Amino acid sequence: MTASAPIAQPKRWLKPSVLPGFGLTFGLTLLWLSVVVLIPLIALVIRPWEMGLERFIDLASRPRVVAALRLSFGTAAAAAAVNLVFGAIIAWVLVRTEFPGKRIIDAIVDLPFALPTAVAGIALAALYAPNGWIGALLDPLGIQVAYTPLGIFVALTFIGLPFVVRTVQPVLEDIDADLEDAAASLGASRLQTLARVIAPALAPALLTGFALAFARAVGEYGSVIFIAGNIPQVSEIAPLLIVIRLDEFDYAGAAAIGVFMLAVSFAVLLALNLTQRWARRATGNES
Repeated sequence: MTASAPIAQPKRWLKPSVLPGFGLTFGLTLLWLSVVVLIPLIALVIRPWEMGLERFIDLASRPRVVAALRLSFGTAAAAAAVNLVFGAIIAWVLVRTEFPGKRIIDAIVDLPFALPTAVAGIALAALYAPNGWIGALLDPLGIQVAYTPLGIFVALTFIGLPFVVRTVQPVLEDIDADLEDAAASLGASRLQTLARVIAPALAPALLTGFALAFARAVGEYGSVIFIAGNIPQVSEIAPLLIVIRLDEFDYAGAAAIGVFMLAVSFAVLLALNLTQRWARRATGNES
């Protein structure tokens, strides 16, 4: 009697799925990404070359453009860094503590998602103007928020906070609180527990939240123009320059500024993604 041949196990990527076959779903994925993302980006990159390389370089080196790009990326990075700290604290409070009105606080976090950006900008400008509720308190101290780069920072912090909170919150919920008790029973201080137990597990989520908040802030327009003051080389953001170029029917110039922003944003996000992958490997979450 001959032994029967072993039954070949199906490959993992061939296992049954609720969606149609791989070829159809993969084709639809590529088609949708091409229509929504790739084709518009290719058109954006191609359009500036209508003006020629020399004019393209000249536009990139103009002081007004350089100042606007520096302000946009600088304030976006600063706002994302602040949200990284306070967003993590808010997520920690929402996950690890119980208090009256917790659900209300949890819902308030999502308000910047639902509030139209123009309405947010008008509200912030009214609050932080010299005669506003908060601005009137800061004005005697010589601190002016509205119509300055500080106002841009406030607006970008406002719209970026939910990205960090909602990214860190589910990861904190998955971390067993018993790990902290175990670390304390072994003699670890609160700072050691935070640095060696909590922070490594949260590092990938924190980087993701920072990247999302940064990417959202770089392209923000509606909530910024009402509080920025829009003074060239002082409080003028790069998206506003793009709108000005479009109003002048200089589509190639507007696309050129967009390409500069796209290139810098891509480089920053690529660096963050590589750092996030390294953090996941360091914590053993990725093979």
